[in-house]
Amino acid sequence: MEEILLGSPPQYTKGEIAEASGVSLERAEQLWQAMGFAHVDSDEVIFTDADVAALRALVSLVSAEVIPDELESAVARSLAQTMSRLAEWQTGLFKSLLGQSFVTDVDTTTEVAAAIVPVMEKMQDYVWRRHLAATVSRELDERDPGIDERVQVVGFADLVGYTRLIRDFTELELTRLIDGFESLAGGVVAQNHGRVIKTVGDEVLFVADSPQEGAEIALTLNEEIAKNDLLPPLRIALARGPVLARFGDVYGSTVNIASRLTSVARPASVLIDREMAAALRGHEAYKLISVGPTKVQSFRGLRAWALKRR
Repeated sequence: MEEILLGSPPQYTKGEIAEASGVSLERAEQLWQAMGFAHVDSDEVIFTDADVAALRALVSLVSAEVIPDELESAVARSLAQTMSRLAEWQTGLFKSLLGQSFVTDVDTTTEVAAAIVPVMEKMQDYVWRRHLAATVSRELDERDPGIDERVQVVGFADLVGYTRLIRDFTELELTRLIDGFESLAGGVVAQNHGRVIKTVGDEVLFVADSPQEGAEIALTLNEEIAKNDLLPPLRIALARGPVLARFGDVYGSTVNIASRLTSVARPASVLIDREMAAALRGHEAYKLISVGPTKVQSFRGLRAWALKRR
């Protein structure tokens, strides 16, 4: 099983791959841990030719100054977090496909893995290239090179009553709920030219480049959720302002404002901040209702408006 998943049999210790890659043992260990893997003893033989090739590739990118020295570990960590989540999902897929035989019949599990892993590898490469092409196209069209901060709309959508649902639902029911929410949210965001940054259980964080796109995502999410008997209503908030994009995530006060407004939004409603209200005021498709100063943690005098369709 290990040979199939890794692509070749383990044959090196950590000292041997560091030497073969031309890096210090300390640097190799630092990168290994940045990728989220546990400490490895000096005499453990767990590394393959693929580990050597990957370490050499990363070192070459740093040497060519494609990746700055100080970001080497951050790049490894960001990539690992994405791949770790993907691996968890794929393993769950194996388990649901094979049932109890996943554990009891290792030969069958190995045989299925040998057939499916190459297909998954091709799909991952395809989806990555498609997203890479779309992202580069957006960057070339809309921004100056080398600038990580831009004005965007940041949105949060939060399932109402999720804590109670965790307590009352079976594991299967909760899985269906989360899958249904992520599928619906991902579809609505994509259809309206937004991008999902991440989902964390009961919450999805998304961004849009224009106020109208952000408004359409938020309002359509509530409309689609209302048609779905299996999903509870959402609390949604939008904020517009400077956003720092880094390793696939977004940071800054705009993100914090959207998050805080979500916590005070009513079920099935959309709250927006001052900047979003200014951008949408007078738009023929939307109606804004002032809810006045809003008390939220870390922000004084924050004003909010309820966003509705006209």
